[in-house]
Amino acid sequence: MSETNDKLEAAIRNPKNVGEMENADAVGTVGSPDCGDMLRMWVKFREEDGKKVIDKATFQSFGCQTAIAVASVATEMIKGKTVNEALALESSELSESLGPLPPMKIHCGQLVESALKDALAEGTQGANEQGAISAPSEASMMGPSLVDAIPSSAAPSSGKIKIVPLEPEEEE
Repeated sequence: MSETNDKLEAAIRNPKNVGEMENADAVGTVGSPDCGDMLRMWVKFREEDGKKVIDKATFQSFGCQTAIAVASVATEMIKGKTVNEALALESSELSESLGPLPPMKIHCGQLVESALKDALAEGTQGANEQGAISAPSEASMMGPSLVDAIPSSAAPSSGKIKIVPLEPEEEE
């Protein structure tokens, strides 16, 4: 197995920052009609040296393993970045540490980039001209779950969706 495959496999086996975040300052949600993947990202800010920076980010995904791996590395990568620095990141940069993605998986990086930009667009609405953080709105503190964002036309005919959370594997 190549080093690139090893990095991707490691991120798939042990994704970081998975799950909803209570009291998030911003939430971004995107879906891809082409592949059916959906991704939601929560972001929490802090003030550092008078600037608004990303303190923590988490995600929830209904998608392929590659989308989960990219979201995992992206949520680690953006910690400590200002909103503008994170907004400037492109999908190729967010997935760069995993090595080149197969051509049919490039959309996974784009999905993560879109969720991040959606969250940060919401998060910038709460900043004043100096970039100081204002109190988050009730809606952004805890958005609806990703299941709530699935259009009813996409739900199974039984009307029930079973969610099985992935538990990170212990390293040996």
